[in-house]
Amino acid sequence: MRNFIDRRLNPKDKSLSNRQRFLSRARDELRRIVTDQIKTGKIADIDADHVVPMPARGTAEPAFRPAAGSGRRAHVLPGNKEFVTGDRLPKPPGGAGGGAGREGAGDGGDSEDDFRFVLSREELLDLFFDDLELPDLVKLDLKEIVSFRMRRAGYAVTGAPTNINVGRTMRNSFGRRLALGRPRQAQLDAVAAEIAALEAEAEPTAEAVERLAALKQELDRLVRKRKLVAYVDPVDVRFNRLEQQPVPNANAVMFCLMDVSGSMGEREKDLAKRFFVLLHLFLKRRYERIEIVFIRHTHEAQEVDEETFFHSPQSGGTIVSTALEEMQRIITERYPSGSWNIYAAQASDGDNAANDSQRCVALLDQELMRLCQYYAYVEIIDERESHIFQSAENGTALWQSYRLVAETWSNFQMTRIARPGDIYPVFRKLFSRQAAG
Repeated sequence: MRNFIDRRLNPKDKSLSNRQRFLSRARDELRRIVTDQIKTGKIADIDADHVVPMPARGTAEPAFRPAAGSGRRAHVLPGNKEFVTGDRLPKPPGGAGGGAGREGAGDGGDSEDDFRFVLSREELLDLFFDDLELPDLVKLDLKEIVSFRMRRAGYAVTGAPTNINVGRTMRNSFGRRLALGRPRQAQLDAVAAEIAALEAEAEPTAEAVERLAALKQELDRLVRKRKLVAYVDPVDVRFNRLEQQPVPNANAVMFCLMDVSGSMGEREKDLAKRFFVLLHLFLKRRYERIEIVFIRHTHEAQEVDEETFFHSPQSGGTIVSTALEEMQRIITERYPSGSWNIYAAQASDGDNAANDSQRCVALLDQELMRLCQYYAYVEIIDERESHIFQSAENGTALWQSYRLVAETWSNFQMTRIARPGDIYPVFRKLFSRQAAG
């Protein structure tokens, strides 16, 4: 059995383990506050800076201190003009002592002791999506396809001329020249100037002639030493060392399907758009290489851009299978399943044309679910009827049909949303990080 001893130095008067627990506690508190703010606010507000208050009680690191209400005090602070050792001081009644904080700040009010974290968009999304990911992102048959990118990995004494690190090379050159005492140009100029002055004398004295000879020998020695100790020697040269970092060459695409027909009222469309905005931010933040395809449908479906998908109004009847057919067409033309990881998320109010739900099940069972890594269906229901649809057995014809798909395919997940507060919990349920098997 191995014993590991942590010999890292702790900061002065600090415990490393206590500090780590404090940082973990502060991060958890920050994540909780951010989640509560976003649940009660607008999804669109995620894509902005946030000011997050944190109570001062949760920011102090654990430390040993004398108990305030017990023990003996046998010292008097310097600079005191009123008391001497041995004087007894009355304890102030509860709440009468002075304390930190803004005067008059009650429960729920802001206090000067509260800390306010100004989180950038990047920091906020890091906290918000910390434990979420797309399930099974990389297919097994694509793990062998690996590309590489070059990454800096220190310095080397050999390499291509284009990779010379000038800063490190000149620093090595300066240190070597300083250690070997290489004459500076200013020294040579000073000796040469003195020689020129002595040679310019019309009748030099014996001392001047002797001095001139000595200076010429010194100049010759300095010139030879300067030639022997090069300004930049091959031993000084350093090259940027680059190494190949493997990058999984797995292409992924997410299809976003949304019903924008007349049966989807403004409330339903708003909830669906909130869900997709959250999904869109998550995908853009979590995966750099993923492509997103937006498909909206009424009685006919069309691929649109991001702006049109979220903001352009439309009305009409409802035929859900048109969106699935459009998705299948796009996959066939642009995203072959052998080279792409395919994901899909669909939002609808459950309304559909008669007999079209069976068509949807056939498309999913026979075609799409064989191609998709993961398919998430979110149904928008009326808040007044949420108690009726608490059970999965109750629901629209489309819901009942999709239940058959969920029973057959483990990579198909479905859930319901009734109010804005349901969006984030449902989102976490659909995209929570799976435990390693």
